[in-house]
Amino acid sequence: MFILYETPAGYAIFKLLDDNKFKEIDNLYLEFETPEKASKIVKLKHFEKFADTTEALSAATAAVEGKVSKTLKKALKKLVVDDVQNELLVADAKLGNAIKDKLSLQCVANTSVQELMRCIRSQSENLLSGLPKKEMTAMSLGLAHSLSRYKLKFSPDKIDTMIVQAQCLLDDLDKELNNYMMRVREWYGWHFPELGKILTDNVAYIKTIKLVGMRDNMAETDLSDILIDELEQKVKEAAEISMGTEISEEDITNIQNLCDEILSIHEYRSHLSEYLKTRMMAMAPNLTVLVGETVGARLIAHAGSLVNLAKHPASTVQILGSEKALFRALKTKKDTPKYGLIYHASMVTTASIKNKGRISRSLAAKASLATRVDAFGDDVTMQLGIDHRAKLETRLRILEEGKNTKLSGGKAKAKLQKFHATSEVKTFKVEKDSTLPSTSKLKVEKDVEGAAVSQVLSSPRKIKAEEDADSARPAKKKKVQEVEVKMEEEEAVDEPETTESAKKKKKKKKVKTEDQPEEEAVESVVTEVTSSAKKSKKSKKTE
Repeated sequence: MFILYETPAGYAIFKLLDDNKFKEIDNLYLEFETPEKASKIVKLKHFEKFADTTEALSAATAAVEGKVSKTLKKALKKLVVDDVQNELLVADAKLGNAIKDKLSLQCVANTSVQELMRCIRSQSENLLSGLPKKEMTAMSLGLAHSLSRYKLKFSPDKIDTMIVQAQCLLDDLDKELNNYMMRVREWYGWHFPELGKILTDNVAYIKTIKLVGMRDNMAETDLSDILIDELEQKVKEAAEISMGTEISEEDITNIQNLCDEILSIHEYRSHLSEYLKTRMMAMAPNLTVLVGETVGARLIAHAGSLVNLAKHPASTVQILGSEKALFRALKTKKDTPKYGLIYHASMVTTASIKNKGRISRSLAAKASLATRVDAFGDDVTMQLGIDHRAKLETRLRILEEGKNTKLSGGKAKAKLQKFHATSEVKTFKVEKDSTLPSTSKLKVEKDVEGAAVSQVLSSPRKIKAEEDADSARPAKKKKVQEVEVKMEEEEAVDEPETTESAKKKKKKKKVKTEDQPEEEAVESVVTEVTSSAKKSKKSKKTE
């Protein structure tokens, strides 16, 4: 069996001389008490030394991630692959699986291997010949520093760890202040319960207790620096008729000491808030402009870092912080939450209830873009955040007014109008058919006359029918006039009708008499033309 032993200076491959010792691990440490005994059990077969610290770091990171580095692959190919029957003892099971996949070599990783590795480590200085102790110590220190930098991902330009810690401390201070304030109100409320109802501001309440002490001193104390005149008058009037119990000087001293602690914590919190604001403006200016420094810092703290937050999509940023409600809704098949930490942004809190979901979705989309610019941009300014905030405010104002438009600021969508089809008949103009330049109007007129003559020559029968119809028109008019005269004579003989219905009947009759002769004349002309055409055809056949 071969043993893979990892050192800061390189990879050491040992040969296990007695396989039976590997099975008896209970008293294995006794065999490694002296270098002589250890040399009888394991023997150094090959040592692959690292060229520099960079190669050592790459090999160490590969071993941590369970991968086979180039140096290890090179060392194993020289010795182990030739003897396929042997097994390789490895400390890490992931590394053993990777070696098995790459080189098809059987690897063993169990508790017995761990015990054997501990025994070899105890005698490593004697088993690894040719490596001075000073060189091994220097390699260990250099590799430790390099590996810690790699793991921490230290970046001096953007240290978002400070923002995460400051925001977590702010949240802790808020909780502590709330607990202390509840304790003071309950404690001092036994002595002066009416003061808590009059003064709702915590800082003013604490400063009043610190300055006055007992309620008996309220009438003699000037509270103009802390309270306005109306509240001061109410407090003094309530102190005279208070129903609280009497307390000792020692009690009021302890209460005032607690008030000092609360004021000091409150002052430190204000300084920490200013520090967080400046750090956020330097670290993520666009995100700060959009959602504020507090919400932005909470998003970064929840994601772990600014780079991790930049990798999240906008849909995840929208519900970041509401994971419990999300999974509960998915489990119970109910509506999923519309917002998480982003709910505390000023733009979402000012929106109405029906528009909170829409504006939070838009704000999350813009915040995701701003975070990516802040995390991966070179020269970062807050102009992007200012522009997006102006668009979102316009969007919110439009939503509150009840109008639906796009976020890009374009015009409202035009209403669809009904299409009315209109039939148009256009005539063809011959003069526009010519592609040559028009030199004179006479040429065009000649073309028109020529076209008219050709039409006349091509249809002689039509011309003859038209001439017959023209000759029949005056005859039709005469007949119509004679009929009208007869009608008038008959009406003169008959009794005159005065009703309007009779007049309408007369008019209808006139119209009919005018229409009928014209129709009959047209039919007669058509029959004459057709009969003449048939006769001419028969005569041609007989000839």
